[in-house]
Amino acid sequence: MPRRLTETKPGTHIAMKNTSYESMVVSWLMQDGWQVFIPILDHGHQTDILISDGPNYHRIQVKTFEDTGKGQIIENRWKDSNVDVVIFFARNSSWGFVSPAFEENKRPTDYRDHQRFNQNKGEFLKAFHKVD
Repeated sequence: MPRRLTETKPGTHIAMKNTSYESMVVSWLMQDGWQVFIPILDHGHQTDILISDGPNYHRIQVKTFEDTGKGQIIENRWKDSNVDVVIFFARNSSWGFVSPAFEENKRPTDYRDHQRFNQNKGEFLKAFHKVD
């Protein structure tokens, strides 16, 4: 049975964990019938995933955060970009939320436009389809 025998550097491990959330979203959206595109380099564009139903394209940003309880504030890190939807995952829990991209600098996680989901395909897609 294969075993990893080398140590992963802390910065690399963080990047791998964050990318794993993007991969999960890609898989769920493909299973929902979306065409999914992954930019080779998204620096400066804040687009982790690009999806299409044929004639329409939507830019998605995937973010993670540490869940510290109710009333938590998240920071806008995609300001002045063309992102349409932001998907947030709580790294230390099993939930997340989908939000239309917003212009404010900060918002609480429990904001009225955020669609919360437990981290599974069915709940994610239900929340994703509710976003305007």
